[in-house]
Amino acid sequence: MDTHEMDSRTDHDIWSGITATDPLALRAWLLALGFTEGILVEGEGGIVQHSEMLWPEGGRVMISSARPNDPHFTMPVGGAMLYVVTDEPDAVHSRAEAAGARFTRQMEDSDYGSRGFSILDPEGNSWSFGTYAG
Repeated sequence: MDTHEMDSRTDHDIWSGITATDPLALRAWLLALGFTEGILVEGEGGIVQHSEMLWPEGGRVMISSARPNDPHFTMPVGGAMLYVVTDEPDAVHSRAEAAGARFTRQMEDSDYGSRGFSILDPEGNSWSFGTYAG
């Protein structure tokens, strides 16, 4: 794909999925960062079969309970790395600080024009928030 083709392409969303030991706590943590609640489908024994958290600027992430005996949900807990585009990285950074997030990269302005930072969620997944949108 040449540069012209990349500039004119139209993207559809990719929904990332995360398995969690405590998906309800992870949903609450994401709510504190600025996500809004989407669908929540709970099953027997407190299992979260499917849930979605919506990013107000577009996109969403699916969160479910880790189920080692189900081959579809065997992803290791804490093994995800996600990037969230935001026009307001400083506001998200402030909410992350208030939520007690562990920062792995402090707020910085990059040489390619993005402003952003990275944190770990309580399950160990890495989340980067920044203005770079491609």
